[in-house]
Amino acid sequence: MTPHPSWIGRRLLLGLGQTAAVVLFVFALTEALPGDAAVALAGDQPDPARIARIRETMGLDRPAPERFAHWLAGLLHGDLGTSLVSGRPVTGYLADGLGPTLLLAGATLVLLVPLSVGLGVLAARREGGPLDKTVSALTLGVHAVPEFAVGILLATLFGLWLAWLPPTAVGLDPFTEPAVLVLPVVVLLSRPVCTISRLVRAAMIDAMASPHIAHARRYGVSGARITWTHALPNALAPATQQLARTCDWLLSGVIVVEALFVIPGLGTVLHEAVAARDLPVVQGMAAVFGIVTVAVNLAADLAARRFAPRSEAAA
Repeated sequence: MTPHPSWIGRRLLLGLGQTAAVVLFVFALTEALPGDAAVALAGDQPDPARIARIRETMGLDRPAPERFAHWLAGLLHGDLGTSLVSGRPVTGYLADGLGPTLLLAGATLVLLVPLSVGLGVLAARREGGPLDKTVSALTLGVHAVPEFAVGILLATLFGLWLAWLPPTAVGLDPFTEPAVLVLPVVVLLSRPVCTISRLVRAAMIDAMASPHIAHARRYGVSGARITWTHALPNALAPATQQLARTCDWLLSGVIVVEALFVIPGLGTVLHEAVAARDLPVVQGMAAVFGIVTVAVNLAADLAARRFAPRSEAAA
């Protein structure tokens, strides 16, 4: 059953409000960054007159509200601004780093869904058994280890000691050397697989104990059909919302993983822009990340309503 149009309208309005708040928040945070791009560009022994000229050329001498209005007008027209350091459009930086980041995040999401759902269903069907206890113990243990620690351990073991996989992407192209993505994808999968599989397990146990499942069993419906056709759809609503939060987390997780494995994606570009105090690049990329986050959560809410139509009445 499709969500009610009034609920969709309210959710879209909320999404627009969230987007506006994200844009304002991004500008305010980048303004609060320590340091000065003009001083950074002036060199090790900056001349005050030269710093003043650089600030005037960059427009940094104008009031913050005026610069925000100018940046927002460009953002609404798809213009993210121009780098203070290189003079390149910010969209060019996005284009350069987008491919490796999308490849890394896409490979993670493609594997995340079947792994999480499969583990959750498998554990739920054997509730209380050795397999369920093993899966629960492993997911709890792995989830407690930070991503950077997992990455260092995997790179040391499989990249340096065993030499089975490249420890970093230095000198390698992820599109032509897919082996370089194996360790980063495993690191990105380590925590969300644990979280989502446990959600699926708990929701599946509740669904299997529901009256309509008992009714289906009385009519002789097979166990596989009960699991995948009747119980699983009711267990997917919380998993769908968690998947959206995982997409949010991937934006920050990718930054850490790209830095750890030296992958030239958006995370690396953002890190270098922050180090250089290149405000337009930082603002543009942060705004894009925030808008994508709002859009992903909106899509997840719509999907969750689709999987759990009975919650519509409570809206």
